[in-house]
Amino acid sequence: MRFSIVTPCFRGGRWLRLCLASVADQGVDLEHIIQDAGSDDGTLDWLLKDTRAKVFVEPDNGMYDAVNRGFRRATGDILAYLNCDEQYLPGALAGVGEYFAANPDVEVVFAGAVIVDAEGRYVCHRHALPPGRLHSQISGNLSFLTCATFFRRSIIEQRGLFFDPKYRTVGDAEWALRLLDAGVRMGVLRRFTTAFADTGKNMSLGENAQRERRQLAEGAPAVAREMKWAVILAYRMRKLAAGLYFQ
Repeated sequence: MRFSIVTPCFRGGRWLRLCLASVADQGVDLEHIIQDAGSDDGTLDWLLKDTRAKVFVEPDNGMYDAVNRGFRRATGDILAYLNCDEQYLPGALAGVGEYFAANPDVEVVFAGAVIVDAEGRYVCHRHALPPGRLHSQISGNLSFLTCATFFRRSIIEQRGLFFDPKYRTVGDAEWALRLLDAGVRMGVLRRFTTAFADTGKNMSLGENAQRERRQLAEGAPAVAREMKWAVILAYRMRKLAAGLYFQ
């Protein structure tokens, strides 16, 4: 089983070095595809010399467009994308591979992630759940993190489930809705695979992200938008039933 990991990059700096090393140290059959939009901060000075990754430097139309470009180049059986400020934990991909091998019908796997601050200190952790439609659409949060999401290449090749590049920050939520529409078979791996760095500059925290979340929510039924609290409560009950508040 071969993995293809795609990293969209623009001025990745020191974070990209950590990301690249975490992928290279996984000890499984993989390719690391880095889509750089033309970094001018010195990143390319060393990145183009690093033989651990396949580097493509070309303009893109945002993060999701860069990720899609990488997916089109991918040759692996299992695909994932990892941003510059994210890292795989030791043994993560081996665990993911074992899960897919043991569950051949599962097409997408969600795992847990550890949240750290800009200095690498533990902040909290997130367990994953398969997405629910209303929660994904109107809550402003997802039941999973894309840095700990892995899927078979067939959902790209056969189902065409690329990310929608018109979004800048909430393409993962819109993608989750299309997974549900397509009846994609999803599973959860109960282990932590990834470290996500909350640097305070993450795109998901910006004004554009808030605007896109509102736009996505407009597609939900009016009654659901008016009763957002009930949607969030239902999600929390799902977490409680799964025992995630006690892990």
